[in-house]
Amino acid sequence: MSSHTSDEARVIPLRPHAARPAARPAARPPQPPAPLPREPLWRDLVGDVLRRERLAQERTLKDVAEAARISMPYLSEVERGRKEASSEVLAAAARALGLNLGDLLTRVHGELVRVTARHPAGGRGATSSRSDGLCLAA
Repeated sequence: MSSHTSDEARVIPLRPHAARPAARPAARPPQPPAPLPREPLWRDLVGDVLRRERLAQERTLKDVAEAARISMPYLSEVERGRKEASSEVLAAAARALGLNLGDLLTRVHGELVRVTARHPAGGRGATSSRSDGLCLAA
């Protein structure tokens, strides 16, 4: 019994070749707009200001945490922008650094203006230094 059949698969088209539609050039999908730079988070700005002030006073994290009556690990998390501190904690940390809450918020606002002026959002020019002030309810 010798079989002389081919091992090739037989392809049966579902449509005749003439009935296939002509290949259209691929349409380009619309390009999404360039992503805007990420705006800084409030907790990052607050933490940066607290840490900068503490270091400027050459004080340790332990010293400031004890004066503020908050735990050292928690203050560390606040300084690193990992925790969203309450207004009471922020006021205590500010007082421990010889500031009041208004002073702290003013410095954070200044940092926010400085950072956002470097990376304008919404198509405003880099030379725009518009500041509408800051309103914070805590």
